[in-house]
Amino acid sequence: MTPLIDVMLVLVVIFIITAPLLASSIKLDLPKADTASAGDAPSSVTVVIDAAGQIYLKDQAVALADLTRQFTLSAQANPQTEVLLRADQSVPYGRIVEVMGAAQKAGLNRIGFVADAATSAQDGPAAKAPAGKP
Repeated sequence: MTPLIDVMLVLVVIFIITAPLLASSIKLDLPKADTASAGDAPSSVTVVIDAAGQIYLKDQAVALADLTRQFTLSAQANPQTEVLLRADQSVPYGRIVEVMGAAQKAGLNRIGFVADAATSAQDGPAAKAPAGKP
């Protein structure tokens, strides 16, 4: 005669094997949905401001009025265009605000700031301040 524990272990093994098969046997007719294709990458415009305050678009120096026109054309083509702003750390804040204002006036409200990653906590602005000044 077979001990009762062996019978129970066999039943548990059978249950463990068949339970996932029962759960996956449910037949569904899932709805179809439109998804973004791989070619629908969001567009972006990169603007560079050098230490002298000169504005560059597509590696070409441009005046603020020309930049505004280019922003308007980009906004008409795709209102979700993102402006990536790369500026030297010595550029006055007012110059950056002028570029941001031109983008927003053209209808481009997605603005990203590009920066290099700090290598350590000592590389921050407080580490570069002269002694005696906060």
